[in-house]
Amino acid sequence: MRSYTLHLPPDARPGEAVGLDRAVLVPDGFSWSAFAFTVLWFLYHRLWIAALIVLVGLIALAGAGIVLVLPTGAGLIATLLAGWLIGLEASSLRRWTLARRDWPARDAVIAGSPEEAEARAISRWLDANPATPRAPFPSGPSRRAEPVIGLFPAQEGAR
Repeated sequence: MRSYTLHLPPDARPGEAVGLDRAVLVPDGFSWSAFAFTVLWFLYHRLWIAALIVLVGLIALAGAGIVLVLPTGAGLIATLLAGWLIGLEASSLRRWTLARRDWPARDAVIAGSPEEAEARAISRWLDANPATPRAPFPSGPSRRAEPVIGLFPAQEGAR
């Protein structure tokens, strides 16, 4: 099971189908395609600034390997580690860019496939009642306010 975030344009309202045709579902977790195709993955998803930064970073990494006269194996390991980092952070960069473009995450769903995630997210969005907005995460048990001294709550009977 994988988690997905639903991003919608600012004019979308819960319970309405307006804007659902432009909805973006971003999977969470490692992106193998971003690991394998790095800059092309960013360009495909229209992340221009991130693509430029990744390209400059990979060129700088290659230049540092040449200047430091690294053996081929060390250069390969450094490139694979950079690709691994890109694969880990690609979805987060995509979510950040969507939020910066005023498309914040409106919902999060857990599903076994992208199609199932899309069906769940869309049905939850259409079933939502705009009069009673749902909290993004379930609220836990209520905690009563206790006086806090330093980092620890005050104990009864303690000075």
